[in-house]
Amino acid sequence: MSIRLAAVEKMGLHIAMLSGEYPPRWGGIGSVVYHLASHLSKRGHDVTVITRSHSKQTPQQPGVKVIQVPWLKLPMTFTRSYGKNALTALRRLNDEKKVDIVHTLLPLVSWNQKEYRWVRENIAPVVSALNGSWIGEREGMKLAAQHKEAATWKNPNDLAILLTAKYYSRYEQAGIDESAISVAISESTRREFEQWYNPPDDWCCETVLYGVDHQVFRPVNHSDSDDHKAYEEIRISYDAADKAALIGRSDTKTPLLLAVGRLVARKGHNTLLRAMPQILNSHPNAKLVIIGRGHMRRTLLRQAKKLGVGHAVIIQPGMDFELLALHFRSADLVIYPSYYEGQGLIPLEALASGTPVVTVNKPPLTEMIDSSVGGLFNCGDHINLANCVIESLNKPEMREKQAQLGRERVLSKYTYEHNAEAYEKIYHLVMEKHLK
Repeated sequence: MSIRLAAVEKMGLHIAMLSGEYPPRWGGIGSVVYHLASHLSKRGHDVTVITRSHSKQTPQQPGVKVIQVPWLKLPMTFTRSYGKNALTALRRLNDEKKVDIVHTLLPLVSWNQKEYRWVRENIAPVVSALNGSWIGEREGMKLAAQHKEAATWKNPNDLAILLTAKYYSRYEQAGIDESAISVAISESTRREFEQWYNPPDDWCCETVLYGVDHQVFRPVNHSDSDDHKAYEEIRISYDAADKAALIGRSDTKTPLLLAVGRLVARKGHNTLLRAMPQILNSHPNAKLVIIGRGHMRRTLLRQAKKLGVGHAVIIQPGMDFELLALHFRSADLVIYPSYYEGQGLIPLEALASGTPVVTVNKPPLTEMIDSSVGGLFNCGDHINLANCVIESLNKPEMREKQAQLGRERVLSKYTYEHNAEAYEKIYHLVMEKHLK
């Protein structure tokens, strides 16, 4: 081991994390970077996040510095403009204090091969996290369209992905070609890059599934009066509050179903709505709450009305983590009918909250969910989805066991503590090779 590497391991690393999302931009990547940066800081590392500028104030975390850079507010194009401005900020940061590791969160950072090489030669080795792929997004949208989810052309962002995914995939190609190591967020994502991209023969790729904040996303404590009161208020507000529900029993006749995700075609909300008539036929007092931002809200509400289930469907806008977590632990079942994910954090947030999950029987969801913690249905099949939900609601004792096992599964391997430890090992491996 070199003297410098020994010193770095003792004193901690200076990690520059380049992420197109960071709070108050609460996307999946933004949430991960926020928590991962904090946990890396707690492990003794100096973390600087370079992200897109935002009109709202960025939350402060001890040991984490945030640099905001301008970006062009156009679909897909923003990844390139943000990437260029982030590179300028990275240069200045390195001049102020030597950066040891550059951690890029793909695909929202678009650098070409020349830029990656310059960073590698003049600043530090690059660790690229593969958070799904543009080609995967495109194929997921096509699959959703085949199942009549929505017209892609109605949403500028979806249309941009459909038309330009192949072009922008070249920046992802540069990332896997020029990084010291790639880190896929699921085995499914790793296989995507092997199938649709052209990794070099010496490509080094690890797989680290992201975790969740298990302290925020936790089961309800009915023995705590404040916790139980908040739970009661949620159940009452959605008219899902029979006597069994109000005391936290799983054999309620007013089940509360929850779906969380952006209101875009590939999230599969239309498939879920088509399943609702059958679900309500078996459980007439069930309520479905959909939480998410997006262009499809009116379309989904019209669809619910057309199907005759409008009285049982409520669509809520995005909300802060505390209120979202309260919804997770107050629900009887979380349904996640997505057509494409790099990993998919919603199912893990549900499990951490002590709520079983019904989701599609395809990777990467099957890397986290099986019959011991939820149910699986055929992607795009609303009849099979309805049957899966009905079976779960008909077996309250099974759901209680699934809730327990789901929480245990998250704590065993899907936490940010696990993520920070895994990435620390990857950083040191890269540093060891770099400093030889």
